[in-house]
Amino acid sequence: MLRIYNTLTRKKEEFQTLEPGKVRMYVCGVTVYSDAHVGHAMSALVFDIIRRYLTYRGYEVRFVMNFTDVDDKIIARANQMGEDPYRLAQRYIDGYTRNLKALNVLPATANPRATQTMDKIINMVQGLIEKGYAYAPGNGDVYFRVTRFSEYGKLSGRRLEEMQAGARIEIGEQKEHPMDFALWKAAKPGEPAWDSPWGKGRPGWHIECSAMNLAELGEQIDIHGGGNDLIFPHHENEIAQSEAYTGKPFARYWMHNGMLQLGGEKMSKSLGNLITIDEFLTQHDPDTMRMLVLSGNYRAPLAFTDEALNSAEKALERLRSGLWPASPSASGLPAEAASALLAQAEMTRQTFISAMDDDFNTAGALAAIFELVKAINTARDQGANDSQLQPAQAILRELIEVLGLRLAEKTGSGDAEKFIELLVEVRSEIRKQKLWALSDLIRDRLKELGVTLEDSKDGTRWRWG
Repeated sequence: MLRIYNTLTRKKEEFQTLEPGKVRMYVCGVTVYSDAHVGHAMSALVFDIIRRYLTYRGYEVRFVMNFTDVDDKIIARANQMGEDPYRLAQRYIDGYTRNLKALNVLPATANPRATQTMDKIINMVQGLIEKGYAYAPGNGDVYFRVTRFSEYGKLSGRRLEEMQAGARIEIGEQKEHPMDFALWKAAKPGEPAWDSPWGKGRPGWHIECSAMNLAELGEQIDIHGGGNDLIFPHHENEIAQSEAYTGKPFARYWMHNGMLQLGGEKMSKSLGNLITIDEFLTQHDPDTMRMLVLSGNYRAPLAFTDEALNSAEKALERLRSGLWPASPSASGLPAEAASALLAQAEMTRQTFISAMDDDFNTAGALAAIFELVKAINTARDQGANDSQLQPAQAILRELIEVLGLRLAEKTGSGDAEKFIELLVEVRSEIRKQKLWALSDLIRDRLKELGVTLEDSKDGTRWRWG
Protein backbone atom coordinates (compact mmCIF):
# COMPACT_ATOMS: atom_id res chain seq x y z
CA MET A 1 0.00 0.00 0.00
CA LEU A 2 1.58 3.25 -1.14
CA ARG A 3 1.46 6.03 1.45
CA ILE A 4 2.35 9.67 0.73
CA TYR A 5 3.00 12.54 3.12
CA ASN A 6 0.41 15.21 2.35
CA THR A 7 1.46 18.76 3.25
CA LEU A 8 -2.23 19.72 3.39
CA THR A 9 -3.10 17.25 6.17
CA ARG A 10 0.43 17.04 7.66
CA LYS A 11 0.40 13.24 7.72
CA LYS A 12 1.01 10.21 5.55
CA GLU A 13 -2.06 9.02 3.69
CA GLU A 14 -2.92 6.01 1.58
CA PHE A 15 -2.57 6.95 -2.08
CA GLN A 16 -5.91 6.80 -3.88
CA THR A 17 -6.25 8.39 -7.30
CA LEU A 18 -9.25 10.22 -8.69
CA GLU A 19 -9.36 7.76 -11.57
CA PRO A 20 -8.28 4.15 -10.98
CA GLY A 21 -4.83 3.41 -12.39
CA LYS A 22 -4.18 6.99 -13.54
CA VAL A 23 -2.25 9.83 -11.92
CA ARG A 24 -2.64 13.50 -12.78
CA MET A 25 0.49 15.21 -11.52
CA TYR A 26 1.51 18.86 -11.75
CA VAL A 27 4.88 20.18 -10.64
CA CYS A 28 5.79 23.86 -10.60
CA GLY A 29 8.67 24.49 -12.97
CA VAL A 30 11.19 27.30 -13.13
CA THR A 31 10.88 31.01 -13.81
CA VAL A 32 13.23 31.32 -16.77
CA TYR A 33 15.32 34.44 -16.20
CA SER A 34 18.77 32.88 -15.63
CA ASP A 35 20.63 29.57 -15.80
CA ALA A 36 19.11 26.81 -13.69
CA HIS A 37 21.10 25.79 -10.62
CA VAL A 38 21.55 22.52 -8.71
CA GLY A 39 18.69 23.46 -6.37
CA HIS A 40 16.39 23.31 -9.39
CA ALA A 41 18.01 19.98 -10.29
CA MET A 42 17.17 18.59 -6.85
CA SER A 43 13.46 19.36 -7.20
CA ALA A 44 13.35 18.03 -10.76
CA LEU A 45 15.06 14.79 -9.69
CA VAL A 46 12.77 14.29 -6.68
CA PHE A 47 9.64 14.39 -8.78
CA ASP A 48 11.22 12.40 -11.62
CA ILE A 49 11.96 9.61 -9.11
CA ILE A 50 8.39 9.78 -7.78
CA ARG A 51 7.00 9.69 -11.30
CA ARG A 52 9.20 6.73 -12.27
CA TYR A 53 8.14 4.77 -9.21
CA LEU A 54 4.44 5.42 -9.81
CA THR A 55 4.91 4.13 -13.36
CA TYR A 56 6.77 1.07 -12.03
CA ARG A 57 3.83 0.38 -9.74
CA GLY A 58 1.53 0.29 -12.76
CA TYR A 59 0.04 3.78 -12.85
CA GLU A 60 -0.41 5.74 -16.06
CA VAL A 61 1.09 9.10 -15.15
CA ARG A 62 0.26 12.34 -16.91
CA PHE A 63 3.07 14.62 -15.72
CA VAL A 64 2.85 18.36 -16.30
CA MET A 65 5.63 20.85 -15.53
CA ASN A 66 5.16 24.48 -16.49
CA PHE A 67 7.51 27.26 -17.50
CA THR A 68 6.84 30.74 -16.10
CA ASP A 69 7.92 32.78 -19.12
CA VAL A 70 6.49 36.21 -18.24
CA ASP A 71 7.42 37.68 -14.88
CA ASP A 72 8.92 40.77 -13.22
CA LYS A 73 12.32 39.07 -12.97
CA ILE A 74 12.32 38.09 -16.66
CA ILE A 75 11.42 41.63 -17.70
CA ALA A 76 14.09 43.14 -15.42
CA ARG A 77 16.79 40.78 -16.70
CA ALA A 78 15.83 41.38 -20.33
CA ASN A 79 16.00 45.14 -19.82
CA GLN A 80 19.34 44.78 -18.09
CA MET A 81 20.76 42.73 -20.97
CA GLY A 82 19.07 44.73 -23.73
CA GLU A 83 17.34 41.57 -24.96
CA ASP A 84 13.78 40.80 -26.01
CA PRO A 85 12.10 39.13 -22.98
CA TYR A 86 10.54 36.38 -25.10
CA ARG A 87 13.90 35.52 -26.64
CA LEU A 88 15.58 35.57 -23.25
CA ALA A 89 12.95 33.25 -21.77
CA GLN A 90 13.26 30.85 -24.71
CA ARG A 91 17.04 30.73 -24.34
CA TYR A 92 16.78 29.73 -20.69
CA ILE A 93 14.00 27.22 -21.43
CA ASP A 94 16.26 25.57 -24.01
CA GLY A 95 19.14 25.49 -21.53
CA TYR A 96 17.04 23.96 -18.74
CA THR A 97 15.63 21.37 -21.13
CA ARG A 98 19.19 20.33 -22.03
CA ASN A 99 20.05 20.15 -18.33
CA LEU A 100 17.11 17.87 -17.58
CA LYS A 101 18.03 15.55 -20.43
CA ALA A 102 21.62 15.35 -19.19
CA LEU A 103 20.31 14.48 -15.70
CA ASN A 104 18.13 11.70 -17.19
CA VAL A 105 14.90 13.41 -16.13
CA LEU A 106 12.03 12.03 -18.21
CA PRO A 107 10.37 14.60 -20.51
CA ALA A 108 7.09 15.94 -19.14
CA THR A 109 3.84 14.93 -20.79
CA ALA A 110 3.30 18.66 -21.29
CA ASN A 111 5.28 21.84 -20.60
CA PRO A 112 2.69 24.65 -20.72
CA ARG A 113 3.81 28.27 -20.70
CA ALA A 114 2.07 31.30 -19.30
CA THR A 115 2.34 33.19 -22.60
CA GLN A 116 0.58 30.33 -24.41
CA THR A 117 -2.27 30.11 -21.88
CA MET A 118 -3.35 33.77 -21.85
CA ASP A 119 -6.95 33.26 -23.02
CA LYS A 120 -7.55 30.68 -20.29
CA ILE A 121 -5.94 32.93 -17.68
CA ILE A 122 -8.18 35.87 -18.64
CA ASN A 123 -11.28 33.63 -18.62
CA MET A 124 -10.40 32.35 -15.15
CA VAL A 125 -9.89 35.86 -13.77
CA GLN A 126 -13.22 36.95 -15.25
CA GLY A 127 -14.92 33.93 -13.72
CA LEU A 128 -13.53 34.76 -10.28
CA ILE A 129 -14.84 38.31 -10.58
CA GLU A 130 -18.30 37.03 -11.54
CA LYS A 131 -18.32 34.69 -8.52
CA GLY A 132 -17.40 37.52 -6.16
CA TYR A 133 -13.95 36.17 -5.33
CA ALA A 134 -12.08 38.89 -7.23
CA TYR A 135 -12.48 42.56 -7.95
CA ALA A 136 -11.18 45.14 -10.42
CA PRO A 137 -10.72 48.53 -8.69
CA GLY A 138 -10.63 50.35 -12.03
CA ASN A 139 -6.89 50.98 -12.40
CA GLY A 140 -6.29 47.98 -14.68
CA ASP A 141 -5.41 45.59 -11.82
CA VAL A 142 -7.51 42.66 -10.58
CA TYR A 143 -7.15 41.22 -7.06
CA PHE A 144 -8.28 38.02 -5.35
CA ARG A 145 -10.45 38.72 -2.30
CA VAL A 146 -8.88 36.48 0.40
CA THR A 147 -11.58 37.22 2.99
CA ARG A 148 -14.16 35.64 0.65
CA PHE A 149 -12.32 32.28 0.69
CA SER A 150 -12.95 30.94 4.20
CA GLU A 151 -10.22 28.27 4.06
CA TYR A 152 -7.41 30.64 3.12
CA GLY A 153 -4.26 29.50 4.95
CA LYS A 154 -5.15 25.79 5.19
CA LEU A 155 -2.03 24.58 3.34
CA SER A 156 0.53 26.70 5.17
CA GLY A 157 -1.28 26.58 8.51
CA ARG A 158 -1.29 30.38 8.75
CA ARG A 159 -4.21 32.40 10.03
CA LEU A 160 -5.30 35.43 8.04
CA GLU A 161 -5.14 37.63 11.12
CA GLU A 162 -1.50 36.69 11.69
CA MET A 163 -0.61 37.24 8.03
CA GLN A 164 -2.29 40.62 8.01
CA ALA A 165 -0.08 41.85 10.87
CA GLY A 166 3.01 41.91 8.69
CA ALA A 167 1.33 42.91 5.44
CA ARG A 168 1.00 46.34 3.92
CA ILE A 169 -0.48 47.86 0.80
CA GLU A 170 2.15 49.21 -1.58
CA ILE A 171 1.90 52.65 -3.20
CA GLY A 172 -0.32 52.45 -6.27
CA GLU A 173 -2.20 49.35 -5.09
CA GLN A 174 -5.93 49.60 -4.49
CA LYS A 175 -6.58 46.54 -2.35
CA GLU A 176 -9.52 45.94 -0.05
CA HIS A 177 -7.29 43.85 2.25
CA PRO A 178 -3.49 43.82 2.62
CA MET A 179 -3.33 40.06 1.84
CA ASP A 180 -5.34 40.28 -1.40
CA PHE A 181 -3.09 39.18 -4.25
CA ALA A 182 -2.89 40.23 -7.89
CA LEU A 183 -4.57 38.10 -10.53
CA TRP A 184 -3.94 40.67 -13.28
CA LYS A 185 -1.49 43.58 -13.41
CA ALA A 186 -1.99 46.74 -15.45
CA ALA A 187 0.60 47.25 -18.17
CA LYS A 188 3.65 49.41 -17.51
CA PRO A 189 5.56 51.18 -20.30
CA GLY A 190 7.93 48.89 -22.18
CA GLU A 191 6.58 45.67 -20.66
CA PRO A 192 4.90 42.75 -22.49
CA ALA A 193 1.13 43.16 -22.30
CA TRP A 194 -2.06 41.48 -23.49
CA ASP A 195 -5.54 42.88 -24.11
CA SER A 196 -8.09 42.10 -21.41
CA PRO A 197 -11.49 43.36 -20.17
CA TRP A 198 -9.54 45.49 -17.64
CA GLY A 199 -7.15 47.00 -20.17
CA LYS A 200 -3.71 45.93 -21.34
CA GLY A 201 -1.73 43.99 -18.78
CA ARG A 202 -0.31 40.63 -17.80
CA PRO A 203 -1.19 37.92 -15.28
CA GLY A 204 -0.01 37.62 -11.70
CA TRP A 205 2.28 34.68 -10.95
CA HIS A 206 -0.20 32.51 -9.05
CA ILE A 207 -3.06 32.55 -11.55
CA GLU A 208 -0.75 31.28 -14.30
CA CYS A 209 -0.29 27.88 -12.63
CA SER A 210 -3.98 27.47 -11.82
CA ALA A 211 -4.96 28.18 -15.43
CA MET A 212 -2.27 25.90 -16.90
CA ASN A 213 -3.25 23.16 -14.47
CA LEU A 214 -6.90 23.50 -15.43
CA ALA A 215 -6.04 23.46 -19.14
CA GLU A 216 -3.78 20.39 -18.99
CA LEU A 217 -5.25 18.23 -16.22
CA GLY A 218 -8.79 19.44 -15.50
CA GLU A 219 -10.49 20.77 -12.39
CA GLN A 220 -9.02 18.20 -9.98
CA ILE A 221 -5.61 16.53 -9.82
CA ASP A 222 -3.98 13.81 -7.76
CA ILE A 223 -0.57 15.33 -6.95
CA HIS A 224 0.68 18.89 -6.92
CA GLY A 225 4.39 19.22 -6.24
CA GLY A 226 7.16 21.75 -5.83
CA GLY A 227 9.77 23.03 -3.42
CA ASN A 228 8.68 23.79 0.13
CA ASP A 229 9.51 27.45 -0.49
CA LEU A 230 6.37 27.53 -2.67
CA ILE A 231 3.94 26.49 0.09
CA PHE A 232 3.26 30.13 0.87
CA PRO A 233 2.21 32.21 -0.88
CA HIS A 234 2.26 30.46 -4.26
CA HIS A 235 0.55 27.16 -3.51
CA GLU A 236 -1.70 28.70 -0.87
CA ASN A 237 -2.95 31.16 -3.48
CA GLU A 238 -3.31 28.44 -6.10
CA ILE A 239 -5.62 26.52 -3.81
CA ALA A 240 -7.73 29.59 -3.06
CA GLN A 241 -8.25 30.72 -6.64
CA SER A 242 -8.65 27.20 -8.10
CA GLU A 243 -11.18 26.01 -5.53
CA ALA A 244 -13.04 29.33 -5.62
CA TYR A 245 -13.31 29.03 -9.40
CA THR A 246 -14.35 25.35 -9.64
CA GLY A 247 -16.07 24.81 -6.30
CA LYS A 248 -14.14 21.53 -5.97
CA PRO A 249 -11.09 20.35 -3.99
CA PHE A 250 -8.05 21.13 -6.14
CA ALA A 251 -5.27 18.59 -5.44
CA ARG A 252 -5.59 15.45 -3.33
CA TYR A 253 -1.93 15.32 -2.30
CA TRP A 254 0.44 18.25 -1.90
CA MET A 255 4.09 17.17 -2.01
CA HIS A 256 7.04 19.43 -1.27
CA ASN A 257 10.76 18.76 -1.44
CA GLY A 258 13.25 20.30 0.98
CA MET A 259 15.83 22.86 -0.08
CA LEU A 260 19.38 22.22 -1.19
CA GLN A 261 21.79 23.87 1.22
CA LEU A 262 25.27 25.17 0.55
CA GLY A 263 27.24 26.07 3.66
CA GLY A 264 24.11 25.73 5.79
CA GLU A 265 22.13 28.22 3.69
CA LYS A 266 19.38 27.58 1.16
CA MET A 267 20.79 27.82 -2.37
CA SER A 268 19.04 30.65 -4.18
CA LYS A 269 19.58 33.40 -6.70
CA SER A 270 18.75 36.09 -4.15
CA LEU A 271 21.56 34.89 -1.85
CA GLY A 272 23.99 34.57 -4.74
CA ASN A 273 25.32 31.20 -3.56
CA LEU A 274 24.60 29.32 -6.77
CA ILE A 275 26.19 26.45 -8.63
CA THR A 276 24.55 26.11 -12.03
CA ILE A 277 23.67 22.71 -13.42
CA ASP A 278 26.06 23.34 -16.31
CA GLU A 279 28.90 24.03 -13.85
CA PHE A 280 28.10 20.89 -11.90
CA LEU A 281 28.03 18.68 -15.00
CA THR A 282 31.48 19.84 -16.11
CA GLN A 283 32.92 18.28 -12.95
CA HIS A 284 30.62 15.39 -12.06
CA ASP A 285 28.78 12.44 -13.56
CA PRO A 286 25.05 13.31 -13.80
CA ASP A 287 24.31 10.22 -11.70
CA THR A 288 26.20 11.85 -8.80
CA MET A 289 23.47 14.47 -8.37
CA ARG A 290 20.75 11.82 -8.53
CA MET A 291 22.55 9.62 -6.00
CA LEU A 292 22.91 12.62 -3.69
CA VAL A 293 19.13 13.15 -3.83
CA LEU A 294 18.36 9.43 -3.42
CA SER A 295 20.53 9.20 -0.31
CA GLY A 296 18.33 11.57 1.71
CA ASN A 297 14.68 12.15 2.54
CA TYR A 298 13.06 14.23 -0.21
CA ARG A 299 11.20 16.39 2.35
CA ALA A 300 14.33 17.26 4.32
CA PRO A 301 17.06 19.83 3.57
CA LEU A 302 19.91 18.35 1.54
CA ALA A 303 23.52 19.35 2.23
CA PHE A 304 25.52 20.04 -0.92
CA THR A 305 29.12 19.51 0.21
CA ASP A 306 32.29 17.96 -1.19
CA GLU A 307 31.98 15.21 1.39
CA ALA A 308 28.40 14.41 0.35
CA LEU A 309 29.36 14.38 -3.34
CA ASN A 310 32.33 12.09 -2.67
CA SER A 311 30.04 9.70 -0.77
CA ALA A 312 27.59 9.73 -3.69
CA GLU A 313 30.38 8.92 -6.15
CA LYS A 314 31.62 6.04 -3.98
CA ALA A 315 28.06 4.72 -3.73
CA LEU A 316 27.81 4.73 -7.52
CA GLU A 317 31.02 2.69 -7.76
CA ARG A 318 29.58 0.17 -5.33
CA LEU A 319 26.46 -0.16 -7.47
CA ARG A 320 28.54 -0.61 -10.62
CA SER A 321 30.49 -3.41 -8.99
CA GLY A 322 27.29 -5.44 -8.68
CA LEU A 323 27.01 -5.49 -12.49
CA TRP A 324 30.54 -6.72 -13.19
CA PRO A 325 30.80 -10.07 -14.99
CA ALA A 326 32.13 -13.24 -13.42
CA SER A 327 35.82 -14.02 -13.44
CA PRO A 328 36.93 -15.89 -16.59
CA SER A 329 38.18 -18.68 -14.32
CA ALA A 330 34.88 -19.00 -12.42
CA SER A 331 34.00 -22.66 -11.84
CA GLY A 332 30.46 -22.01 -10.64
CA LEU A 333 28.66 -22.19 -7.31
CA PRO A 334 26.79 -25.21 -5.97
CA ALA A 335 23.16 -25.15 -7.12
CA GLU A 336 21.95 -24.41 -3.58
CA ALA A 337 24.12 -21.29 -3.30
CA ALA A 338 23.03 -20.04 -6.73
CA SER A 339 19.37 -20.48 -5.75
CA ALA A 340 19.99 -18.59 -2.51
CA LEU A 341 21.43 -15.65 -4.47
CA LEU A 342 18.37 -15.46 -6.69
CA ALA A 343 16.05 -15.74 -3.67
CA GLN A 344 17.85 -12.82 -2.04
CA ALA A 345 17.48 -10.78 -5.22
CA GLU A 346 13.73 -11.41 -5.30
CA MET A 347 13.48 -10.54 -1.61
CA THR A 348 15.38 -7.31 -2.34
CA ARG A 349 12.73 -6.35 -4.87
CA GLN A 350 10.03 -6.69 -2.20
CA THR A 351 12.08 -4.76 0.36
CA PHE A 352 12.67 -2.05 -2.24
CA ILE A 353 8.93 -1.77 -2.91
CA SER A 354 8.13 -1.65 0.81
CA ALA A 355 10.58 1.21 1.31
CA MET A 356 9.35 3.19 -1.69
CA ASP A 357 5.72 2.59 -0.69
CA ASP A 358 6.53 4.40 2.56
CA ASP A 359 6.46 7.95 1.16
CA PHE A 360 9.22 7.23 -1.39
CA ASN A 361 11.88 6.26 1.14
CA THR A 362 14.76 6.19 -1.33
CA ALA A 363 17.41 5.84 1.38
CA GLY A 364 15.74 2.63 2.57
CA ALA A 365 15.39 1.42 -1.01
CA LEU A 366 19.10 2.02 -1.62
CA ALA A 367 20.02 0.14 1.56
CA ALA A 368 18.19 -2.91 0.20
CA ILE A 369 19.92 -2.56 -3.17
CA PHE A 370 23.36 -2.37 -1.54
CA GLU A 371 22.67 -5.60 0.35
CA LEU A 372 21.99 -7.25 -3.00
CA VAL A 373 25.22 -5.79 -4.44
CA LYS A 374 27.10 -7.26 -1.48
CA ALA A 375 25.53 -10.68 -2.07
CA ILE A 376 26.36 -10.59 -5.81
CA ASN A 377 29.97 -9.58 -5.17
CA THR A 378 30.37 -12.29 -2.51
CA ALA A 379 28.99 -14.88 -4.93
CA ARG A 380 31.40 -13.69 -7.64
CA ASP A 381 34.34 -13.96 -5.24
CA GLN A 382 33.24 -17.49 -4.36
CA GLY A 383 33.34 -18.54 -8.01
CA ALA A 384 29.84 -17.84 -9.39
CA ASN A 385 29.73 -17.88 -13.18
CA ASP A 386 27.83 -15.43 -15.38
CA SER A 387 24.76 -17.66 -15.75
CA GLN A 388 24.45 -17.73 -11.96
CA LEU A 389 25.06 -13.99 -11.49
CA GLN A 390 22.89 -12.66 -14.29
CA PRO A 391 19.40 -13.41 -12.86
CA ALA A 392 20.27 -11.46 -9.68
CA GLN A 393 21.95 -8.75 -11.73
CA ALA A 394 18.81 -8.42 -13.87
CA ILE A 395 16.79 -7.59 -10.73
CA LEU A 396 19.52 -5.20 -9.58
CA ARG A 397 19.41 -3.44 -12.95
CA GLU A 398 15.60 -3.28 -12.80
CA LEU A 399 15.63 -1.50 -9.45
CA ILE A 400 18.45 0.84 -10.42
CA GLU A 401 16.50 1.88 -13.52
CA VAL A 402 13.38 2.60 -11.44
CA LEU A 403 15.46 5.20 -9.60
CA GLY A 404 16.65 6.66 -12.90
CA LEU A 405 20.34 5.80 -12.48
CA ARG A 406 22.22 5.00 -15.66
CA LEU A 407 25.50 3.82 -14.11
CA ALA A 408 27.44 4.37 -17.32
CA GLU A 409 30.89 2.84 -16.99
CA LYS A 410 33.75 5.25 -17.21
CA THR A 411 35.51 5.13 -20.54
CA GLY A 412 38.70 6.49 -21.97
CA SER A 413 40.02 7.22 -25.43
CA GLY A 414 41.15 4.36 -27.63
CA ASP A 415 44.79 5.43 -27.24
CA ALA A 416 44.45 5.48 -23.45
CA GLU A 417 43.02 1.98 -23.44
CA LYS A 418 45.85 0.70 -25.66
CA PHE A 419 48.36 2.20 -23.24
CA ILE A 420 46.62 0.55 -20.27
CA GLU A 421 46.73 -2.79 -22.09
CA LEU A 422 50.46 -2.28 -22.61
CA LEU A 423 51.00 -1.51 -18.91
CA VAL A 424 49.02 -4.59 -17.89
CA GLU A 425 51.15 -6.70 -20.24
CA VAL A 426 54.39 -5.23 -18.84
CA ARG A 427 53.15 -5.76 -15.29
CA SER A 428 52.39 -9.40 -16.06
CA GLU A 429 56.01 -9.87 -17.11
CA ILE A 430 57.18 -8.12 -13.95
CA ARG A 431 55.04 -10.45 -11.85
CA LYS A 432 56.63 -13.47 -13.55
CA GLN A 433 59.96 -12.10 -12.35
CA LYS A 434 58.47 -11.75 -8.83
CA LEU A 435 59.16 -8.02 -8.67
CA TRP A 436 56.20 -7.56 -6.40
CA ALA A 437 56.95 -4.02 -5.22
CA LEU A 438 57.11 -2.72 -8.79
CA SER A 439 53.99 -4.69 -9.70
CA ASP A 440 52.10 -3.15 -6.77
CA LEU A 441 53.32 0.34 -7.70
CA ILE A 442 51.86 0.02 -11.21
CA ARG A 443 48.59 -1.30 -9.81
CA ASP A 444 48.32 1.51 -7.24
CA ARG A 445 49.18 4.28 -9.70
CA LEU A 446 46.60 2.99 -12.17
CA LYS A 447 44.05 2.92 -9.37
CA GLU A 448 44.73 6.61 -8.73
CA LEU A 449 43.94 7.24 -12.40
CA GLY A 450 40.61 5.43 -12.15
CA VAL A 451 41.72 2.02 -13.46
CA THR A 452 41.21 -1.12 -11.37
CA LEU A 453 43.24 -4.30 -11.99
CA GLU A 454 41.89 -7.73 -11.07
CA ASP A 455 44.42 -10.56 -10.83
CA SER A 456 43.42 -14.21 -11.14
CA LYS A 457 45.09 -17.48 -12.11
CA ASP A 458 44.01 -16.79 -15.70
CA GLY A 459 45.79 -13.44 -15.82
CA THR A 460 44.91 -9.81 -15.15
CA ARG A 461 41.81 -7.94 -16.23
CA TRP A 462 41.28 -4.19 -15.98
CA ARG A 463 38.27 -1.91 -15.84
CA TRP A 464 37.46 1.74 -15.34
CA GLY A 465 36.43 2.56 -11.79
